[in-house]
Amino acid sequence: MSKADRPDQPNAASRFNEEKATYAVRGADAPDLETGVAAIRNVLKTLPHKPGVYRMHDARGDVLYVGKARALKNRVNNYVQIDRLPNRLRRMVALTRSMTIVTTNSEAEALLLEAQLIKRYRPAYNVLLRDDKSFPFILLRADHKFPRIQKHRGARRHKGQYYGPFASAGSVNQTLNALEKLFLLRSCSDSFFNNRDRPCLLYQIKRCSAPCVGRIDDGAYADLVTDAKAFLDGKSSGVQAKLAAEMEAAAEGLDFERAAMLRDRLKALTFIQGSQAINAQGIGDADIFALAHRNGVMGIQAFFIRGGQNWGHRSFFPSHVSELGEDEVFTSFLAQFYEDVPPARLILLDRELAEADLLAQALSERAERKIEISVPQRGDRVRLVAQATRNAEEALDRRLAESTTQGKLLQEVADLFELSEPPKRIEIYDNSHIQGTNALGAMVVAGPEGFIKGQYRKFNIKQAATDDDFAMMREVFQRRFGRAQEEDPDRDNGLWPDLVLIDGGKGQMSAVKAALEEIGVEDVPLIAIAKGPNHGREGREIFHFPDGREITLPVNAPVLFYLQRLRDEVHRFAIGAHRTKRSKAITTSPLDEVPGIGPSRKKALLMHFGTARAVRSASLEDLQKAPGVSAAVAQTVYDFYHSSG
Repeated sequence: MSKADRPDQPNAASRFNEEKATYAVRGADAPDLETGVAAIRNVLKTLPHKPGVYRMHDARGDVLYVGKARALKNRVNNYVQIDRLPNRLRRMVALTRSMTIVTTNSEAEALLLEAQLIKRYRPAYNVLLRDDKSFPFILLRADHKFPRIQKHRGARRHKGQYYGPFASAGSVNQTLNALEKLFLLRSCSDSFFNNRDRPCLLYQIKRCSAPCVGRIDDGAYADLVTDAKAFLDGKSSGVQAKLAAEMEAAAEGLDFERAAMLRDRLKALTFIQGSQAINAQGIGDADIFALAHRNGVMGIQAFFIRGGQNWGHRSFFPSHVSELGEDEVFTSFLAQFYEDVPPARLILLDRELAEADLLAQALSERAERKIEISVPQRGDRVRLVAQATRNAEEALDRRLAESTTQGKLLQEVADLFELSEPPKRIEIYDNSHIQGTNALGAMVVAGPEGFIKGQYRKFNIKQAATDDDFAMMREVFQRRFGRAQEEDPDRDNGLWPDLVLIDGGKGQMSAVKAALEEIGVEDVPLIAIAKGPNHGREGREIFHFPDGREITLPVNAPVLFYLQRLRDEVHRFAIGAHRTKRSKAITTSPLDEVPGIGPSRKKALLMHFGTARAVRSASLEDLQKAPGVSAAVAQTVYDFYHSSG
């Protein structure tokens, strides 16, 4: 055997060649146009001329594309006409190795199934609704003697009435604040309600009628619920007239306290009516959409009108839209959007869509009521669509301008933690102590421009056991958000966080959730950052969601570095504040706590006894013998350290 063929030589023929083996394995998935066409032709032999949905799979079985058709055989046959296909579809056919076919009763049913499968599989060659997070609703519970009003996301399993969708948590909060001011409905959990023996803060600030302690009877509370339903259904003028009549009657009956309360509710209603960014009176329920397209990026703006009230707006930026027309992207977007969101009776668009009638039919079948899709030509509807178009263009401009590092990072944070938009205010919390001494909590604030150091805060731990990190975290959050609830219940001053990061794991997350629920704050996004193996030195941080989910990020992910910087900043601030407190404690004396003892008498006692411990254990007679210490002062010092006599 020659030296070149020996197994110890890297290029020997008898040696296992990892590169060649790896290439051979990859070859099964390599794009091959002829193989893809052959796979599609094989399926074509048995395809019917019926409506349905088809899925194209690659060699691994992953879904490449989901499509619907009025006649499956005719639609799929287009994929074997290679010369007529754009480059995008040629690449898809080259990767196709198998297909799955599902027939339906109608093309409308196929459209709904297509949207469902796209959201489930998220294929690489379909238009994808990137911002497909669940929309918030207002839920008026019907499973309690005194119905609770609350924000709701997710599956609608609770008994009650759901109002929405709202574009954002901010829109929900604004409406909930209005409902609390106007109708004094409770927002607390049932457990909190059942364990009250006196009214909470919301009653004191006139945001709840305190049914938990009997401050309102069943009938009066039911009337408030009826008024709230009317308001949410868009009948605010009737509610306004009723409140005005009740105020006049109370004034004529000399019940000025009730008249003043009704006056405040009327003022709140008038303010809400005047603060609507869009005047949609007479429109009823409507969803308004407009699309903007520039530089290969498409943005879609949505406005939600319910009962003539603007319930917010949101921008969407579908992915996988290159080489696709606006009509196809818009139609696919609407089908996916309404997969989880109940449609309004009227959908207004800024352009005609080829499949608008089909989409309206499909949505009507799902909603079990007539859904109209139209392009307005005159009147207030044209004005609303024009406003949506203008907002779509502005949102697209902002999207394209967000090419800076900070903008990209905040967008990644929003995507990672399922926020509706990039956070403008991020608060990060940590605790610091040494064996329970000099304990404090720390809060740092970050925004689009970086750290906002003027809003950093430290919290000296007053009540919690200083060796209990969970209790310390509960105290910090109760003080921070309890004060915020009291000083800014409407959240108008911009000091409510869009995201809260907690240095800790599951235990800290549970403690914080419980603390916020106790004070009625349930809508602040929370994420706990726990150190991974080797105390986080490998960059393996674990991110805990409030619902128990955990995620990790690649060690080289820019968004991970950004989150680590936030965590490190709160560490720095907490440790610095702790050191300052510890240094100050070193220079203090236990005698500082004794009332009526000034610097000169403290010095006299220390000079006479030597240490503060000796002063504490001295008898009354010995204290009286200290120079410069009167009998009254000696008695004060003695009583302070011997309270039991």
